Amino acid sequence: MGKRGNNNHQNNDNQKRKKFKVSTGFLDPGTSGIYASCTRRKERLAAQELGQLLEEKIEQYYKEEIEELHSNSKDNTTGETKDHEDSNKEQKVEDLSIEEQLKKELANMKKPQQSKTKDEKKKDILQLIDLNCECMIFFKTRRPIVPEKFVKRIMEDLSDPNDKLKRTRYIQRLTPITNSCSASMEQMIKLANQILAPHFHEPNGRHDYKFSIELTRRNFNTIERNDIINQIVALVCQNGKYQHQVDLKNYEKLIIVECFKNNIGMSVVGGDYLKKYKKYNIQSIFEAKFKDNKINDDKDINKTKN
Repeated sequence: MGKRGNNNHQNNDNQKRKKFKVSTGFLDPGTSGIYASCTRRKERLAAQELGQLLEEKIEQYYKEEIEELHSNSKDNTTGETKDHEDSNKEQKVEDLSIEEQLKKELANMKKPQQSKTKDEKKKDILQLIDLNCECMIFFKTRRPIVPEKFVKRIMEDLSDPNDKLKRTRYIQRLTPITNSCSASMEQMIKLANQILAPHFHEPNGRHDYKFSIELTRRNFNTIERNDIINQIVALVCQNGKYQHQVDLKNYEKLIIVECFKNNIGMSVVGGDYLKKYKKYNIQSIFEAKFKDNKINDDKDINKTKN
């Protein structure tokens, strides 16, 4: 009886233990965009609410750039029949007002993915990529969006103490990806040189930054963690050519590396990423903001009593 009871107890524990399933999605090399962590089993709802937030911010930040993209689209057509038809459609868009153009662009984002052609998907400014990964979603971006600048600006807005409206429920942390490559050391070195140069190797820029590396691996075992970190440190300092130093706590720049299956994504963010913007965690930003408001309210109450 004792053994049977123990077996039943173990079976119950196994049933209660909920395992994460292996992701079946993937990202192509050369993809830029935004990862977002979210509440488990709420990935679909998280994608909807984040899509709405990003569309709102695109309309707010990139109105002029979208107008320029439409005005220049007619110069990129060819003599082929299909391209000719596309240019006629774009010409009609150019005849619309700025507001109508923007509404049309955002409406295209909301079209069901299965109803879009490959050419239409390529033109999307914002496109949800189905990673089929628990607690993680990804939005692919294209110009004029620069992911690290776009996400930083969103965080600045959400951190505004005067903004009390919470727009998301399931989204937690946003991670910008400037660009990505296939999962090999050779390709990662090429990507790192491209991403790091504007931040660490500008001829007239600073060459003594304190920096750190944040590496996340999901369904990824192609390259060892330490091999990636050591290689990036070497590329930043370039064998002593630059005086940048690793500082895990008080860094001025943080190199974000996201490894997902066959893809390695990378970006660089500022030192305010950790303390001011809570690792770009939307939930933490709002919790901190309302905590600060409560402290200020309590101080005002005490002053009134005194």
